[in-house]
Amino acid sequence: MTVPSAEHPCWQRLAAGALARMQTQHLGTQLMIKRLERSNEAPTAKAREIHAFFARWERALPQEVQQLTRL
Repeated sequence: MTVPSAEHPCWQRLAAGALARMQTQHLGTQLMIKRLERSNEAPTAKAREIHAFFARWERALPQEVQQLTRL
């Protein structure tokens, strides 16, 4: 599965809090999730960051990428 486009609505859902439900054992992903939960950034900025993260690490995180549109 590939990372959805930056315009896909899943990024806004993830930025609004759905990312906390992601099942992952990847430390970098866990740290990003915790940092974004505590962040005061606008949801749009969070969504861009989440998309950039998964676009970069797509090949290393296949289980997490599969969850993106389901959360």
